[in-house]
Amino acid sequence: MRKLLLTMSMSLDGFVCGRDGDTRWIFSGDQEAIAWKLEVFKRAGLIIMGKRSFQAMAPFWPTADNVFAPEMNRIPKAVFSKEGPAVLEGAAKAIQDARASKGDAQALHPGADSWAQAHVATGDLAEEIHQLKSQDGAPILAIGGAAFARSLIAANLVDEFVLMVHPIALGGGEPIFSDLVTSRPLELISSTAFPLGSIAQVYRPATA
Repeated sequence: MRKLLLTMSMSLDGFVCGRDGDTRWIFSGDQEAIAWKLEVFKRAGLIIMGKRSFQAMAPFWPTADNVFAPEMNRIPKAVFSKEGPAVLEGAAKAIQDARASKGDAQALHPGADSWAQAHVATGDLAEEIHQLKSQDGAPILAIGGAAFARSLIAANLVDEFVLMVHPIALGGGEPIFSDLVTSRPLELISSTAFPLGSIAQVYRPATA
């Protein structure tokens, strides 16, 4: 059974974005931190996310000029949405428009069609996750917004927390652990500090 890794960037006081949704602080320009996180993506066999993140990312990554673009397009995707296959329509249109505007398929990164071909999970969250975990392959990487992360954490579906903690306190914003009913001890697997002050912390649920 493959693991589910949740990767998020967060502030020192535990928020993944500010009160106004600001995430500019995440993009610190620390090349060592970027390289470390890129390796996390390279080891993934499936990327999962909620509907809102999928709809924001699907038009962006197929033509993005970004170091993460090759992996974001190469890795198969699954989107969790009660909307069903219709959630893929925007991705398909964005890819079609990109090809039309550039004149040929070279406008897109290899694997860009994976956005329009994403698996759509419409059932119970825990059941869908267990089904994905039971499949052969490399680890599942959960990305995207705080709400989706909270739902995975609350249902105790995360096997490893891959957290990039940035040297900033926001004083408020979106947390990811706020839906826990009781405290949940975690075990530190690794901690890596980077030159501009970010720290990559990897945890797993503590065993009794």
